[in-house]
Amino acid sequence: MIRNLMNRSTILPILAITIVVAGVASCGVGQEYMSGITWPEPPKVKPGKTDADPPSDAIILFDGKDLSAWEGGDKWKIEDGVAIVHGGDITSKQSFGDCQLHIEWSAPLPATGSGQGRGNSGVYLMDRYELQVLDSYDNETYFDGQASAIYKQTPPMVNAMRPPGEWNTYDIVFTAPKFKDDGSLESPAYVTVLHNGVLTLNHFEIEGITPFNEVPKYTKHGKGPIYLQDHGNPVRYRNIWVREIKPLEGKREREPYFRDDNGKEWPAEKAGG
Repeated sequence: MIRNLMNRSTILPILAITIVVAGVASCGVGQEYMSGITWPEPPKVKPGKTDADPPSDAIILFDGKDLSAWEGGDKWKIEDGVAIVHGGDITSKQSFGDCQLHIEWSAPLPATGSGQGRGNSGVYLMDRYELQVLDSYDNETYFDGQASAIYKQTPPMVNAMRPPGEWNTYDIVFTAPKFKDDGSLESPAYVTVLHNGVLTLNHFEIEGITPFNEVPKYTKHGKGPIYLQDHGNPVRYRNIWVREIKPLEGKREREPYFRDDNGKEWPAEKAGG
């Protein structure tokens, strides 16, 4: 009776499942790739209450109270927890290499001026690589000089600017350049930027310094401070914090290999042989 019920429409799906299972088994179910590297446990970091709040390992550069973490910070005005550009540039007292930087800024309201004369400032990484701050909301200027550009090197992929008076956020991941003993460049700097949560620069390779009137170039240097520019406009800043980035370093115990459920091991390069 059972045999009679197993018609063609029943048998074919069962055969298909059997073939798939057999195929998977022949491909080495239970095979596990092993890198041969022993990793330390990643350190625990308590995140902020929101993504804008500093995590537990952040270095606070401005929390709305004072600019004591900055050289020249006494020149700027602080009103209602906000630092207002005034009287010259400021430079962080601490220097950084690879880092994650969070900074919030607002262009003046009412908006005055145009082009590079409207809400202009700048965030300089290592005191020499500028991420442009500018009121780029309905304000035409050269594209590699608008907000979220690496000045004179690349425009942002998109313009994510909020209207004057509203707060903008830069979340920056910066990889510092590396130099050989003879001073030549070993690897360039890279930067990734999210402007108001929108990716505007994706691992962009910085060509060197970012001046208005010089060719970008690299000169050997070590860690450097963060520098905020006074370009003559009362741009406002708040909630500035930075995290130093240190890659997790594992120890290679052996070359990569595979092992199966029975404990059998073989070199990774012989897989599929």
